[in-house]
Order: sequence, then C-alpha cells, then structure tokens
Amino acid sequence: MLAVGRLDGLTGQLPDVSQFLYTYIRKEALLSSQIEGTESSLSELLLFENAGSPGVPTESVLEVSNYVAAMEHGLKRLREGFPLSLRLIREIHGLLLAKGRGSRKQPGEFRTTQNWIGGSRPGNASYVPPPQDLVLDSMGSLEKFLHADANEVPPLTKAALAHAQFETIHPFLDGNGRVGRLLITFLLCREGVLQQPLLYLSLYLKQHRKEYYELLQRVRTDGAWDEWLAFFFQGVAATADQAAGSSGRVLRLFKDNQRKISKLGGSAGSVTRVHDLLQRNPMLSVTRAISLMEEAPTFATVSTAFSRLAELAIVEEKTGGQRNRVFAYKDYLDILNEGTEPI
Repeated sequence: MLAVGRLDGLTGQLPDVSQFLYTYIRKEALLSSQIEGTESSLSELLLFENAGSPGVPTESVLEVSNYVAAMEHGLKRLREGFPLSLRLIREIHGLLLAKGRGSRKQPGEFRTTQNWIGGSRPGNASYVPPPQDLVLDSMGSLEKFLHADANEVPPLTKAALAHAQFETIHPFLDGNGRVGRLLITFLLCREGVLQQPLLYLSLYLKQHRKEYYELLQRVRTDGAWDEWLAFFFQGVAATADQAAGSSGRVLRLFKDNQRKISKLGGSAGSVTRVHDLLQRNPMLSVTRAISLMEEAPTFATVSTAFSRLAELAIVEEKTGGQRNRVFAYKDYLDILNEGTEPI
C-alpha cells in the first residue's frame, strides 16, 4: 500500500497525466496480450493507430488494439458510476474479442460449453474449470465478493483473491487471462486505491510467468492462498515502484526537451505544439498531427516543426520515405518499451 501510495502521489506531479496514460495503457495492453502468446510491439501498435501504416502485421496488433478499447471502455463506465458487475465484465469481453482471433468464441457471453487448460481434452488437461451450467452461479458469487466492504476485505487482498477466482472459473471460451488482469485495475480504481489507472501487473506477471501459472494451479489443487497472496503483493510493490520510476523519468525527459525547444527562437511555438502532441502520441505522422490540433496549422509548418525536433535528436523518422513520414519520440518510447520484448 505504501508503494501504491507513492505512485498515486507522483501522478499529481505530471503536468498532464492523460498524456502519460495514453501510451502507458497501450503498454499494458501489449504486455497482457503477450502473456497469451500475441506477438506484437508497442511501435507496431502505434504505427497501426497512425491510420494503419503499411507493413504492420494487423492480426496481432488488432488484438492489442481491442484490449485498449476494452480497457478504456471499462474505465469510462466506472468513472460514470456504473458498478463493477457481470454486465460490465461481459461488455469488456465483447470489446476484447470484437475483431480478429477469438471473434467467433462467444464475445460478451459466458461460455455454454466445457473448456479446459492444457492438454487436448478434459481427460488429459492440467486444469478443468467448472462445467458450463455452474458458470453463472460461480460468477454471481464472485460479483458479491467484488462488492464486499473494504473494512472486511482490504482492496489489494480483494484484487488478488478475485483475480485467482476469476481465472479458476474461466467463464469465457477465450480471453479469460486478459479480462482477469483488467479486473485487477478496475477493482483498484473502483475502490479508490488509485486516482489514475497506473498500476498494471502484466509486466511482473510476464517476467514471472511460470510461477504465476503454477501458483494459480496450486491455489486450485492445494489451497495455496498464502503463497498466492505473497506473490501478488510482491508484484504490486515491484510494479508500483517501476511505474513511479518510469513516470519520473518521463517527466524529466519532457522538461529537458522543452528547454531545448525554448532556445529555437521564432519557431519554438510551433515546435512546442508538436512536442505536446508527441507526449500523448509518441509516434505521429505529419498528417495525423495536423488532425489532432485544435487550430489546424499548415502542412509546411508542422513538417518544419518535426524537422526541427529531428535536428534536436528528439524524434526519429521511421519510414525512410519522403511522403507519409512517421516520427517517433525515441527516448520516450525507449522508457515505455522496457520489458515489452516478445516472450
């Protein structure tokens, strides 16, 4: 809780926390999808969002993009006062599997057939979840637990137990791991532990993937709840410290680069506007940058601003062409890319 508190306090120091959140959420989407075997990168996702730039393998990126949409929808619903409920969980799942792989596996609906983990059939599986006719009752019990009083079950403990139980019920045909990890963040935001959704365990779970799966299984077979809680709490502390360190480094980077820009003289104003956009969208084409600006400048003005940022070594051009150029905020992406290497 102390580590989470330090992280929550640091978000108040960011000049515009939404700028950091935009890309941080995408990093979480990538990491959670990688745990499930999706092969993609943060740069590919950001290129995809730049009007589907050519050369990006859309199948894998689409899965990550779906995750972003599901996460943002859930957070929006919670901010509007919608309860963390089975209905919301089904909505999230529907968005997660809306397009691409898994879109034919009952998006937004609890399973109506038996599933299993590992093996080729239930008879040789490593784990067989409850049969389909018990899913709704099991999820109903989980929903009641999600609304238990904070004095009865502390929020971090509730998140740990709820995640393990959700994965044990395995209520969907596909996407259970990703929804289960989203549930952690939604619960902590709903409980007021975090003002902003900056705590995501996927990097820790990816780095300790074998232990993660083994402990979930031991909870089911041996009731190893104490070991699972210890693992989960260690992950929370490590993740909070890592996120606080990253956001601090990002804040210093933005300030250092703005100082460089302020020395440009007459062109500093237009370059600053593009730099502000890059803090929210660290990979941008000239055309998309213009579309995101409230007062639309000329193409030449924005193109020149990107050239000035390249001269200052703040951005790098990624396409190598003369047209439809895309620029990356290199040092910012380097910080965000830590830990996102494919498994």
